[in-house]
Amino acid sequence: MFLTTVLDRHAILGNVSVNSKRQALQMVADVAARQLGVDAVDVHQKLIDREKLGSTGVGMGVAVPHAEIKGLDRMHGVFVRLETPVNYDSIDDAPVDLIFALLAPENAGTEHLRALAKVSRVLRQKDLREQLRKMENPDAIYAVLTGIADSNAA
Repeated sequence: MFLTTVLDRHAILGNVSVNSKRQALQMVADVAARQLGVDAVDVHQKLIDREKLGSTGVGMGVAVPHAEIKGLDRMHGVFVRLETPVNYDSIDDAPVDLIFALLAPENAGTEHLRALAKVSRVLRQKDLREQLRKMENPDAIYAVLTGIADSNAA
């Protein structure tokens, strides 16, 4: 249930080709701007600033970048599956190909932290990650993410 409230089907990109972490975060910012009406430059800068504090690459080819964005009234997610993994300075040094960004309203506090924990828990599932890596269709990705989330991320 959680991911269905955070993730919109139109905030998913599959099979994206980028060459760097910076470009991957720009894709996230571009999707957020298009779907949420926020400024892409601001979102990108906030995601980059957060990465300077420490990588959001959580391991196993997964990154969960996050930032508080002015103008949002609730938590939003953006999911990007990269065609080729990129260096992300992850905790396990593995390159990243699955990115689930969380964009929170300013001063989201514990809601932001709970959302990060839930997304991380969902993406720790090896079978789910393997399924996502085979998918290019955003509708299929959405169905898998929200189906898993509904049953396992409460």
